[in-house]
Amino acid sequence: MIPLCVPEIKGNEWKYIKDCLDTNWVSSVGPYVDKFENDFAGYIGSKKAVVTMNGTAAIELALRTLGIGEGDQVIVSSLTFISPVNTIKYVGAEPVFVDVCRDTWVMDADKIEELITPSTKAILPVHIYGHPADMDKIMKIANKHNLYVIEDATESLGSLYNGKAVGTTAHIGCYSFNGNKLITTGAGGMLVTNNEELGKRAKYLSTQTKTVLENGAFYHKEIGYNFRMPNIVAAMGCAQLECIDEYIEIKRKNAKLYNKLLKDVKGVTLPVEKENVKNVNWLYSAVIEDDYPLTRDELIFKLKQYGIQSRPFFMPIHHMPPYRECRHGDMSKTDELARKGINLPSSIGLKEEEIEKICRVLSNATR
Repeated sequence: MIPLCVPEIKGNEWKYIKDCLDTNWVSSVGPYVDKFENDFAGYIGSKKAVVTMNGTAAIELALRTLGIGEGDQVIVSSLTFISPVNTIKYVGAEPVFVDVCRDTWVMDADKIEELITPSTKAILPVHIYGHPADMDKIMKIANKHNLYVIEDATESLGSLYNGKAVGTTAHIGCYSFNGNKLITTGAGGMLVTNNEELGKRAKYLSTQTKTVLENGAFYHKEIGYNFRMPNIVAAMGCAQLECIDEYIEIKRKNAKLYNKLLKDVKGVTLPVEKENVKNVNWLYSAVIEDDYPLTRDELIFKLKQYGIQSRPFFMPIHHMPPYRECRHGDMSKTDELARKGINLPSSIGLKEEEIEKICRVLSNATR
């Protein structure tokens, strides 16, 4: 089986994790926690980074850091993994769903303003599969209406927007280090910001709002949260980060090969890369149009017969039971892409001959 996306472990992971075991620094304090935060912030060009136990926690922490809660509304895509939407509910706010762009599959900035009400407090663009949303337009709208912007960059680490790392354009950006992400810690996440005060606030909330008194006692003046990443997990993150440029290069090289081999296949719309964007292509994804000889789901089963794992695009959140009553605009592009989109194998370790095999199956789908 050619898997959809599995981690690459090839650097100093064993060495750094062994160091944690040898020194007994395995819990949520230790030198690798600080190192991972500092190294990650330096890599993406952010003033502050705060590690969390996963990407979902990073987004919830972002919302809580910005004071978003009961009675507030947050505009978000429906074509996404459910985590960012769930976090909006975790803090007591309500998601408002906006449609996506047909070519990039991310939030359509031109449809945001029609959804803004006096209760709107934030916009949460999700850069699914690697391509960034139009952050210039989103930030302009946010500044006009005095809104916060939280970038869900959990799937787009390694992508650039106007030469800057995705996740660093908004008030807060969030990343995931789940097992299938560009770099992984098994689980884990990161919150970043260029606002020093927001960074301090996020770290304070994520560590149980703990203040250590002179006698060593713990004092908590408000409710905090245990979103901490263990040192042993951060150690793996430090090792993975050392390989990130190589991994980005491989992802983009594989995407170029996919594009070359699939560009003449009728009925397959390939991923785009806007002029001001560098797309990491975390998952190589495509849209199976109506003039392709198979439906998207038929193609998924055909690929499986050849030992190739694939996956449909995310199911729209606004159709799921907990969110059917949430407000939204016209969602026609979201619904269409969810019906037609497919993710193809995208592991760092994917071989050229495996990509060629996958593309042959797509090219000869009805044979």
